[in-house]
Amino acid sequence: RSLSWEQRFKILKGIASGLLYLHEEWEQVVVHRDVKASNVLLDGDLNGRLGDFGLSRLYEHGANPKTIQIVGSFGYMASEFSRTWKSSTSANVYSYGALLLEVAYRRRPIELERHCEEMVLVELVHSLWKDGRILDAMDKRLGNSYVVEEAELVLKLGVLCSQAAPESRPNMRQLTQYLDHDASLPDLECQNLVIQDDPGLDQII
Repeated sequence: RSLSWEQRFKILKGIASGLLYLHEEWEQVVVHRDVKASNVLLDGDLNGRLGDFGLSRLYEHGANPKTIQIVGSFGYMASEFSRTWKSSTSANVYSYGALLLEVAYRRRPIELERHCEEMVLVELVHSLWKDGRILDAMDKRLGNSYVVEEAELVLKLGVLCSQAAPESRPNMRQLTQYLDHDASLPDLECQNLVIQDDPGLDQII
């Protein structure tokens, strides 16, 4: 059965809270390295928890880690990984952005069988945002059964998390504040957002 919007929003907030704890609130930084829908676990009350820490790495706060392994999943890997080889919290944010869009639209981040302009989900949502039609990216199965303000927030955050420059992405604390309505999303010129400046690693391997 399809989850309601209320259930989806609750799950997304739960994953954001978990990533915030891993990134900032534990004694070390935990970089998950494989944030994706199939690694989200749900309990009986549909609380979302991140699972499968097999690719995760621990770092001291303030460290500048690099990796020699290609890790992650198709469609969720940050584009800068092919240049920097860094496993970073910002790369986790990129993956979380892909998850936000996937849950809202109910389709995978990259679907090669689609037309070119619809193949990459974040590019499709960004285009709809620029056209003033961002809610066209919502799962049609929901009909009108969603909170418009929450839906717009989730879709816009998904695009913001997918910006090409890691330093332009929000961090998990900011994301949880937006999702909990403890902070307002600043006015944004979506035309100025750079989503991809070069092919991501998952598009060239």
